[in-house]
Amino acid sequence: MRKFLSIILLLTLILTIVAGCAQDKAPNAATEDTSDKKSSKDLVVRIGVQGSGGLFGKAREDQLFEKAFEQYGAKVEWVEFQSGPPMTEAIAADKLDFAGLGNMPVITAQAANIPFTIISQALAGNKNVGIVVDAGSKIQSLEDLKGKKVAVGKGTNAYDFLLRALAKENIKVEDIELINLNPDEGQAAFDSKGVDAWAVWEPYLTINTLSQKGRIIADGELLGLLSPSYNIVRTKFAEEHEDLVVTYLKTLNSLLEWELANEKEAVERYATERNLPVALMEATRQRALPINIPVTEAIIQEHQKTADFQYEIGTIRQKIDVQKVFDNQYIEKALQ
Repeated sequence: MRKFLSIILLLTLILTIVAGCAQDKAPNAATEDTSDKKSSKDLVVRIGVQGSGGLFGKAREDQLFEKAFEQYGAKVEWVEFQSGPPMTEAIAADKLDFAGLGNMPVITAQAANIPFTIISQALAGNKNVGIVVDAGSKIQSLEDLKGKKVAVGKGTNAYDFLLRALAKENIKVEDIELINLNPDEGQAAFDSKGVDAWAVWEPYLTINTLSQKGRIIADGELLGLLSPSYNIVRTKFAEEHEDLVVTYLKTLNSLLEWELANEKEAVERYATERNLPVALMEATRQRALPINIPVTEAIIQEHQKTADFQYEIGTIRQKIDVQKVFDNQYIEKALQ
């Protein structure tokens, strides 16, 4: 009997030790389940911007993102672009992590299976894109563009706006002569009257209208067409560094708060950067006020309509479900 009891006690002791070992290992097992999260130490975060000044110019000067990421041991590299399409190409090549860009480059990128995620809305999209003509031009409407040279950057939100605007007025793309130009080239062509019209975004619309060089014949508000802009992140980066994505959006929010609280200083700063009158920069902000908010279902539905239109006319080669690239979790955490 004593021998039997000894065996029972021995087995109990062994089971206790095994259970204790299992408990010791449990936290490690949980850690392994989230092993796709990587350390940010010595990571270089590539942030894409269009141009060197503006809101991000302030951020670069004050090293706001550098200071925000420093707590994670991460560094920042700034990469400049003239428009959105090269940004998505850089994301596809794993050479860019964050970008702010218009709706059309986003649609084209998804159709090309580029792995990115939309993390917030950056512009409302009702007046930030339009078509401008020379102040002395006889062109008064979209109908008058038939047979005329129209400058636009292919693949940009202005390109999407132009195509949708023409379709709404039952005008064929073949009825106009499209000239593919980036903003710098477009401005030069517009100044020299090398083109009859220019589809472009802010601040170029306001620069050319308030300087009395041109006038707007169509924009989103006039035609009821939205061209929202978004903040996006390389999907794998977001999966591995969720904390940095939230920090990026929080830092952007702090920038926008500074801009609103110091609007006079901000506008004067932006005007100086572009060597433009302050009044002109104030007007630009009225047409394209930057935001950083969750993307609503209504905007997503509008984005889907735009994607469907681009598929129908053959601009993109596959039909896409845009819902798959929107994720508000990061901006919602940043706003808490």
